[in-house]
Amino acid sequence: MKVKNLYAILGVFLFLLFGCNNDNSAEQGTGKLTIRLTDEPFPHDLIAEANVTIFKVEARKKMEEDSGDMDMTEGSESEDGSSFVVLMEEEIDVNLLSLTNGVTETLVDAAIPAGTYDLFRVYVKGVNVVLNDEAATTYDLTVPSGEQTGIKVFVTPALVVTGGLSADLLFDFDVSRSFVPRGNLRNDANFNGFNFKPVIKVSNLTTSGTLYGEITTATDAENTVGLENVEVTVFQNGEIVTTTVTDAAGGYMVMGLPAGSYDVTAILEGYDAAGAEGVTVTAGNKTLQDFELVVSQ
Repeated sequence: MKVKNLYAILGVFLFLLFGCNNDNSAEQGTGKLTIRLTDEPFPHDLIAEANVTIFKVEARKKMEEDSGDMDMTEGSESEDGSSFVVLMEEEIDVNLLSLTNGVTETLVDAAIPAGTYDLFRVYVKGVNVVLNDEAATTYDLTVPSGEQTGIKVFVTPALVVTGGLSADLLFDFDVSRSFVPRGNLRNDANFNGFNFKPVIKVSNLTTSGTLYGEITTATDAENTVGLENVEVTVFQNGEIVTTTVTDAAGGYMVMGLPAGSYDVTAILEGYDAAGAEGVTVTAGNKTLQDFELVVSQ
C-alpha cells in the first residue's frame, strides 16, 4: 500500500514538473510589447493642432534571432534578410499637441515574437496643421514617404524582447522639427504654410526615467498658485535635451529621459528665472523637481 502511494505521489510530481516546463517553453516564444506615442514639447502659441493619422506600425526583427514560428503577420524583408513584423494595422487619429506633460496615445499593445528589434516603421497619412486664429486656418501637408515606406525609427541599443516578459517603448514625435514653417509664421506676408519632415525619437521606458513637478508662485505668505505656460528646459552637459511648458495647474512632465544627471531651468515672462543643477533621473522611476517663481521687481 505504501509503495503504491509512493508511486502515485512520484507520478503527480513528474506530471507537474514536466507540465510546468512545457508551459514555460511555450511562453518563451513571445513577449509583450507596448508602444506609446507622445509629443516632444512644442511651445507654440500660434498653432492649435498638429494632426496625423497613424495606420500601421512595423518592427524589424533580426534574422539570426528568428525561430521560424511567428504568430504575427510578417511584412517585407530588409536587404540583410531581417524580417519586418506588423505590430498594428488600424487608423489612429492624433492631435500631437494634446500629447504633452505625460499624456500618451497607445499605438501597440500586443504579443510579439521574442528576439531583437532595431528598427520600427511608422506609417502616417492625413497630416495637417490648424492655426490658432479665428478662421482656424488649416494646412494639409504632403507626406514625403511616411505613407508608402513609413517613418523609420531606429532603436539604439536594439530592443531585446524576452519571452514571457514585457517591454515598453515611448515614441516621441518632435513637432517643432517635423512641422517646419515656410517663412515667418508671425508675418502673414512672408508665411506660406508648412513642410512635413517627420522626426520621431524612441525611448525604452524600462531604462529611462521621468522628470515631473509643479511650478508655483506665492500669492501671500501662506498660499501659492500654479503658473501656466512656464518654459521648462532640461540640459545635460550644457546641451538642451528637451523643453516643455506647464499646464493650467502649473504641472509639467518629461518622459523618456535616459538615466543620468540634468540641469533644469524654469522661465516665465514677468518672473525671475529659477533653476536646479544635478537633478538625478533614475531608470524606471519618477523624479520630482518643483520650482517657486518670484515676480520680477
